[in-house]
Amino acid sequence: MAPLLSRRLTLIGAVMATVPLLGAAAIVIDGLTDTVAPSDVAVVLGNTVQPDGTPSKRLAARLNRALDLWENGTVEAIIVSGATGKEGVPEGDAMRRYLVGQGVPVDRIIVDNAGVDTAATARNTARIMATRDYDSAIVVTQYFHIPRARLAMQREGIEARTAHATFFEARDLYSTARELVAYPVYFLRSRD
Repeated sequence: MAPLLSRRLTLIGAVMATVPLLGAAAIVIDGLTDTVAPSDVAVVLGNTVQPDGTPSKRLAARLNRALDLWENGTVEAIIVSGATGKEGVPEGDAMRRYLVGQGVPVDRIIVDNAGVDTAATARNTARIMATRDYDSAIVVTQYFHIPRARLAMQREGIEARTAHATFFEARDLYSTARELVAYPVYFLRSRD
């Protein structure tokens, strides 16, 4: 192989390896940079609920972050949004039970059990906020999910602030890589 061709292939390979790393770094930095400010509501995106109805550690971390926002007076209410997974437990109901058990009054929790994905949660949140005259929201989810969740909210007319859950696990590497594909696909996809 000619030396010039070898150098070009090496350069192309280096660029192809660097672009995903830069994208992953952007997702991580954006997701870990909270933009918390006084808001009407926190929106907790759902995740796995155990068969006994308790939140997974990942979901509990999201709920605990929303709980902190509520206890500090940063938000007036909490929207919990999810669907019913293979475990057969509606995520919104499980999240409400958890928050009530932590001292949040039931009338400060709004349940959305039709949040089957990020886009559905954003649509449902926009409707809930309009009905209740809420103007501001903080999206609460894992750091790698923050950029896409914020984009979903923006598409529904919500300029959402963000707060990441403080739970990290090895699976986050896979989840961050998944967002490298999911975010551009979501960004380029036309609104339903």
